[in-house]
Amino acid sequence: MRLSTVILPIHRWGEGQKIWRRAEDLGFHAAYTYDHLSWRVPFRDGPWFGSVPTLTAAAGVTERMRLGTMVTSPNFRHPVVLAKELLTLDDVSGGRVTVGIGAGGTGFDAGVLGEGEWSGRERAERFAEFTGLLDRLLSSGDVSYEGTYYSAFEARNIPGCVQRPRIPFAVAATGPRGMRLAARYGQAWVTTGDPTLYETGTAEESLAAVRGQVDRLEAALAEVGREADSVERILVTGFTPDRAEAFSSVGAFTDFAGRHREAGISEIVVHWPIPGSVFACDQGVFEAIATEARAQLGGAAAS
Repeated sequence: MRLSTVILPIHRWGEGQKIWRRAEDLGFHAAYTYDHLSWRVPFRDGPWFGSVPTLTAAAGVTERMRLGTMVTSPNFRHPVVLAKELLTLDDVSGGRVTVGIGAGGTGFDAGVLGEGEWSGRERAERFAEFTGLLDRLLSSGDVSYEGTYYSAFEARNIPGCVQRPRIPFAVAATGPRGMRLAARYGQAWVTTGDPTLYETGTAEESLAAVRGQVDRLEAALAEVGREADSVERILVTGFTPDRAEAFSSVGAFTDFAGRHREAGISEIVVHWPIPGSVFACDQGVFEAIATEARAQLGGAAAS
C-alpha cells in the first residue's frame, strides 16, 4: 500500500517549500494539492494559492516524489488551457505528475466566474466531456473538437507529455457515470468514502461503503474489458467517521489503513496537519505515521 499526502496551498512559498521538501524526506509516494480558487471555512478568507504554480514550484524543490492535483474540476477550468499547463508541469517535473480530476461540487468556488451553479445533470455531462477532451489533448499534438460545453480548434500540445501516452488520470467518482469515466480513462480512482456517513455513520458502515464502491469500480472495469487491478484505488482521508481516531497514534492509523487495504484500497492520502482545522493532527504522530506506518504497510518511499 502506498502512502501519500495532500498539502493545502495556504502557505507563502518561503514556508511552503519547506513542507514540500519535508514531505519528500518523509518518503511519501506523492504529494497533492487542492485545485480551488478558494475553499470552505476556515480557509475561505485566508491565504489560498493556485495549484499549478504551486506544483511547478514544488517540482523545483523535490526530485523523486510524484505531484498532482487532488482534484481539479470543470468548475473554473477549460480543458485546452489546463492541458497546456499540465503538459508544462509534466516537463518541469520530469514526468512526475498525476492529475486528479472530478466533477466538482456546489458552493465555495463553483460560481466564482459569475455563471451560477450547474444542476447535477449538467455537472455530470460537463465532467464527461471535460475528461474525454482532456484525454485527447494530452495524447495528441493537434486537436479540434466541437462539443456541447467545450471546444478546441487546432489546439497544439507539442512535444507532448513526458509520460506516455499521457499524464495519468486519477478520476474521483462514486456514482455510475463517474465510475464509467474512471474505468475508461483512469489510471487511478479516487474516493473520500461515503459523504452521507461523515457526521453520523460508524467506522464499520464507512468501510462497507468503500468496499461497495470498489466493487462498483471493478464492475465498470469489467464492462470495458479492463483488468480489476489495472486501476489504482486512492482513499483521501479526513472525511470518514473514524477520521480523528485514525490519526490518534501510529497503531490506530495502521489498523485503519490495513482495513481499507483489505477493502481494495491501494493508496492512502493523508492531509498535512493544519492546526485549528478538521485536518489538525499532532505533527510528531503525523511524521511517525509517514515513516513507521508506511513500513508496516509495506509501502516504499518515494523513488
